[in-house]
Amino acid sequence: MSDILTPLIILVVLLLSAALLTWVERRVLGLWQDRYGPNRVGPFGLLQVVADMIKLFTKEDWIPPFADKVIFVIAPMIVMTMMLLGFAIIPFSSELQIVDFDHGLLFFLAISSLSVYSVMLAGFSSNSKYALFGALRATAQMISYEVFMGLSLMGVVILSNSFSLRDIVEAQTEQWFFIPQFLALLVFMIAGIAESHRAPFDLPEAEHEIVAGFHTEYSSMKFGMFFIGEYLGVILISMMIVTLFFGGWHGPWLPPLLWFLLKTALFVLFFILLRAATPRPRYDQLMSFGWKYMLPLSLINLMITAALTLWNQ
Repeated sequence: MSDILTPLIILVVLLLSAALLTWVERRVLGLWQDRYGPNRVGPFGLLQVVADMIKLFTKEDWIPPFADKVIFVIAPMIVMTMMLLGFAIIPFSSELQIVDFDHGLLFFLAISSLSVYSVMLAGFSSNSKYALFGALRATAQMISYEVFMGLSLMGVVILSNSFSLRDIVEAQTEQWFFIPQFLALLVFMIAGIAESHRAPFDLPEAEHEIVAGFHTEYSSMKFGMFFIGEYLGVILISMMIVTLFFGGWHGPWLPPLLWFLLKTALFVLFFILLRAATPRPRYDQLMSFGWKYMLPLSLINLMITAALTLWNQ
């Protein structure tokens, strides 16, 4: 029974956390920008999340007559499914993990690659020029930054000698990988922001240019799936940063699961504050930055890590 209950409990907690994160983001941004966040509905505006959910459920579920209806409906389901599948390999503690297999890191990279189909299909099936522009931007951005993300993780694989996330965490018992793999951490974090198209890299849905990008034509729960999928992506990337570079569940005094959640919360807050502190670049600047700086950095880190490993052997 526990084999069935554990994934269900994790699924419910993740969905509730993604919904609550919408409130956390607005409160933190309000504090950071010296203004009020949600503070009308319930204590501290906590019931604003419930109000948003009611609005999404009761809003008209409209499908444009000019859209490809089947693909239009399937597209938002893909991103939410892919993000939830990604959590299956996360080792929350030494005893809590849904699936542990030898190639968990490759599975994560495959899941992040497949999520681009959601954005691409949403833009193409909408039969709208704004949605199409957003989909083209998102596809080019996500595919490009996947290259740097994958290369940045090869140094971690070399140091741990494994693709298993559990083995990678165990290899950080003496020293967390963010020290010898600082360049990889920097590249992975930037690539993670671009992969989840969060601000300042939210150019696929730049409101001042292309309305709302790939989800311009979406409403009701279909829009809600994109919205929750984005927040799930933030949580997933934060958990991967903790797992790969900051020792996972390792830490003194506190229970392992609590350590893992505290570290994850810090990186989630970092992604939120990044939105308030940095301006949005031009699209050509974003792509140039990736190929001119991120690619050389990831290759340099890989070569240095490989050379030092061979020297020590």
